[in-house]
Amino acid sequence: MGKSKAAPDSLDFATISELNQLLRGRQISAQDLASHFLNRLKSIGPQYNALALSLDKLAKKQAKEVDDDLKRERFRGPLQGIPYGAKDLLSVRNYPTTWGAKPFENQIFDDNAHVINRLRGAGSVLIGKLSMVELAGGGGYNGAGASLQGPGLNPWNKAYWSGGSSSGSGIAVAAGLVPYALGSETSGSIMTPASYCGVTGLRPTYGLVSRRGAMTLSWTCDKIGVLARSAEDCGHALHGIAGKDDADPSSAGKSFYYSPQYQRQFRDLKIGYNSLDFNQWVDEPMRPDFLSALNVVKSFGSEMVEMALPDFPYGLIIGCIIDSEAASVFEEFIRSDRVNALADSDQINGLKASLNYTALDYLKAMRIRSQIQASFREVFSKIDVLISPTRFHFPERVDQPFDVQDKNRPAAPGQKGVGAGLVQASNLCGLPALSVPCGFVNGLPIGLQFVGPAFSENTLLSFGREFQRLTDFHKQRPPLMA
Repeated sequence: MGKSKAAPDSLDFATISELNQLLRGRQISAQDLASHFLNRLKSIGPQYNALALSLDKLAKKQAKEVDDDLKRERFRGPLQGIPYGAKDLLSVRNYPTTWGAKPFENQIFDDNAHVINRLRGAGSVLIGKLSMVELAGGGGYNGAGASLQGPGLNPWNKAYWSGGSSSGSGIAVAAGLVPYALGSETSGSIMTPASYCGVTGLRPTYGLVSRRGAMTLSWTCDKIGVLARSAEDCGHALHGIAGKDDADPSSAGKSFYYSPQYQRQFRDLKIGYNSLDFNQWVDEPMRPDFLSALNVVKSFGSEMVEMALPDFPYGLIIGCIIDSEAASVFEEFIRSDRVNALADSDQINGLKASLNYTALDYLKAMRIRSQIQASFREVFSKIDVLISPTRFHFPERVDQPFDVQDKNRPAAPGQKGVGAGLVQASNLCGLPALSVPCGFVNGLPIGLQFVGPAFSENTLLSFGREFQRLTDFHKQRPPLMA
């Protein structure tokens, strides 16, 4: 292909809409665009341990098909010709799918994950598989190095963690290696890297996106979602991957159409929050920036409602459910010697311990979960959106075990805010969430999360779009990428 008419440095952090306009205007070819991001992913990705597998041949074939369509003016929508990366728990036919773990490094499946096929139909170009915490963190882990590729290094400061388990997806978007990436969340695995890496992350409602062809950790909690540059880009990507799948028993049978133009006025909505989250629960250096972010949200004109979460032991409940289901999924592996080849010894021990849960433990947890779900239905009968900091602490350092760093953090206040347990509670309830960058403290990004009732993704995205219209945190680039 000839030289692109678009300057290469204008592409790295361009949005999906901007890139789509360049493609449709024939200012750049899909093949040149794929090559540009392939080169970045292969040259920069390994520096941050973000790349699991480059898919050059597949990407170039898909990009050529897009160019052939564009020549014939066959337009498929905003994702057409847009390169992306996928977390390495999503199968890609005839290529390794490692689940981030040494024991599975040679694992190959015969079929693509359902979301990979959907994006192929939309014309999006898969250029690589992205690193992840081994087995998506099943069994628990005690360090950033719990990954086949090594610790996910934060593009804003390589001494800090990128967050997990969708580590490579967060890094790749933050560093301008892909315009968007697929991740997954069971209890925080999209929200955490979105916050730590300073990108926008969308965790959809449970069942809205098919998980067929994805590694199972917890069949009642796993969700496939998106990390991208903006709320708008998340909306376009969700439009591409969501929808009914009769072959996935967990599919909700619903479609998603990104339609921000039809959302209710902010003045007609109620936002639940707790001031303690912003001025006491977060690490002290973060408080001014989080309070400023809260003031931006207050400027929307919605009614602000002070509240606290229903009082449940969210961490204990989701821990029991995830561990019990993971023990069932990985029982044969855990009982074999192969489990000892995992990188994190705490995770090995945690997986082995998960076999000790009883049916009684699991059923008790599921019974309390149903009470939590009923309580949240009551919460969202009174408000439309919950907001809180996405994460309340700075990213962990990559050179120290997590438990050592936890001991050095200040004790939490006695009162409970919204954010205490919100990630765990909303995952137990299968609720959607959006994390947006909302500031920088000590050179590291922080994130604000919006959580809504089931299938309220368009409402959450409209809040994210408005926040990003009024701020420019999502447009900032890591120093080495600027």
